[in-house]
Amino acid sequence: MSPTMLEFWFDFASSYSYVAAMQIEDLCRAADIPLIWKPFLLGPIFELQGLKDSPFNVYPRRGAYMWRDLERLAHKYHFPFRRPTHFPRSSTLAARVACILVDEPWCADYVRRVFVANFGDDEDISSREVLSEIIDGLGHPGASIIDDATSESKRGLLRANTSRAIELGMFGAPNCVVDGELFWGEEALDDAIDWARRVALKAPS
Repeated sequence: MSPTMLEFWFDFASSYSYVAAMQIEDLCRAADIPLIWKPFLLGPIFELQGLKDSPFNVYPRRGAYMWRDLERLAHKYHFPFRRPTHFPRSSTLAARVACILVDEPWCADYVRRVFVANFGDDEDISSREVLSEIIDGLGHPGASIIDDATSESKRGLLRANTSRAIELGMFGAPNCVVDGELFWGEEALDDAIDWARRVALKAPS
């Protein structure tokens, strides 16, 4: 069976990306599907839709539903949840760090801890100090990693990911991409995994 990659596209400011990010690694591991982390920014994508803010803020009824839904999902999957005092928080710095960690074996731990900081502990993930503490806690030098992620040679990684997300037709988050197929929303994780299995079975060994 040929390995079929699943790309997981997420924004640290996205509430439903939180739910998906906390599950995706275990789901891919159980299905023997290689996982690729793809951080990007929703802001430029919302701007293309004429929005200057999250749709959950622009449309209050939709936002009220989302927050209640997130409470239910957190209870269902046993994730910590505390509604952020500011939403959406800037995710640029956290995403830049994630961009340089995607090939590191501890990238998934970093991603989950940043999401928990934002949606479980109501911490400011735009803060260099908060991110540095998370990275230090994972046994790596936070300050130097953040310096590397924000250097001129690395800053373009996040822009490139966001441009690619636009090319792929993304309009929200999270997304899974498998063999060119786009699956949007945390509720589509199982469908994306199933598609990856089907593609792998059809691929020449």
